[in-house]
Amino acid sequence: MIIGAGECGGRASLALRDLGYEEPVVLVGDEPHLPYERPPLSKEAMTGEAPVIKAIATDELFAERSIRHIHSVRAVAIDRAAHQVRLSDGSSLTYDRLLIATGSVPRKLPMPGLDGRCVYLRTFNDALAIRAHLSAGNRVAIIGGGFIGLELAASARKLGAAVTVIEAQPRILMRGVPAEIAEIIHKAHEAEGVSIRTGQGITAIADDGSQVRITLGDGQEVVADLAVIGIGAVPVTALAAEAGLAIDNGIAVDATLRTADPDIFAAGDCCSFPLAVYGGRRVRLEAWRNAQEQGALAARNMLGANEAHAAVPWFWSDQYGLTLQIAGLSDEGRAIVRRDLDDGAFILFHLAEDGRLVAASGIGPGNAVARDIRLAEMLIARRATPSPEALGSQAVKLKSLLAA
Repeated sequence: MIIGAGECGGRASLALRDLGYEEPVVLVGDEPHLPYERPPLSKEAMTGEAPVIKAIATDELFAERSIRHIHSVRAVAIDRAAHQVRLSDGSSLTYDRLLIATGSVPRKLPMPGLDGRCVYLRTFNDALAIRAHLSAGNRVAIIGGGFIGLELAASARKLGAAVTVIEAQPRILMRGVPAEIAEIIHKAHEAEGVSIRTGQGITAIADDGSQVRITLGDGQEVVADLAVIGIGAVPVTALAAEAGLAIDNGIAVDATLRTADPDIFAAGDCCSFPLAVYGGRRVRLEAWRNAQEQGALAARNMLGANEAHAAVPWFWSDQYGLTLQIAGLSDEGRAIVRRDLDDGAFILFHLAEDGRLVAASGIGPGNAVARDIRLAEMLIARRATPSPEALGSQAVKLKSLLAA
């Protein structure tokens, strides 16, 4: 049984069949939709001619694979002793192996005054509600200068809405993105007409049903027809916690994604796990590719593979024709080496004190940095210690460093 019919849970259900598992597979989700990809929600779902869900499977495929997809229902309790899960419709299901893939939800802004024009983006239905406000003449305030907020800002500007981004930190993209790259994205937004207010806390919000008035720390006021709050995400762990499973910035699992209960696994945004390439550091990743990788890994380990998670974290964002890609965890680095590429693209390599390459952050038009970021990812996985001179020289191919 799989609780959570998102990217991770949906991929896990299909992987079980790909691996030859022939017993019943049940996938439970609280949304009415088929499992779908979330990255398009801030981009194509906003700007396309018509909003379309990018489902990872069809009803026909689930039927063909004999995967029972129960939608619009929540799992409300896990009885570990009886190996049963109780659902919100009053029914119960029995499991041999259970995967919790409940994902994460938007972090709530803890302030009074929020009403129907102060919204969050997590689901396809959220995207539909926001899209209705993204048109010429409308004013949109985005609270939070992270990936989701900035991607949504780019989409809103493409549709002609006036956009103000409010970020309490000194700059946008404070978490995991080097200042040099964040500055390029900042300037790209300003060039497209986005007003970015950094270093600004919010002292009050007033939502009167027709507009939102946001008072900033410096006393200025931002008036908008819609405020979208994007200040991070929190893992969905209540179900696991109530079942007595350990929580540590997410459901705590080992390197094989197994909880302390040998028959329960957790994967995706909802879990934290030790990452061997960073000395067993416990991390939780909110990333599309991680959800895919861990869904497949959980399926293998539920069937007894006992395989440790070994993938290097990878993130990406597309804004105004620029693509940002990051491999690894940049906060592990102590030194930065820059490599310039064609078309103004460049990569920043992050080195640990012992010379290991621990991360690579790149930005450029289209796929300009994709190949080198992929090679850097492989170097990180091998715990390579390439010389800073070689990393910084465009004349030295990264593939040659990988071969060495």
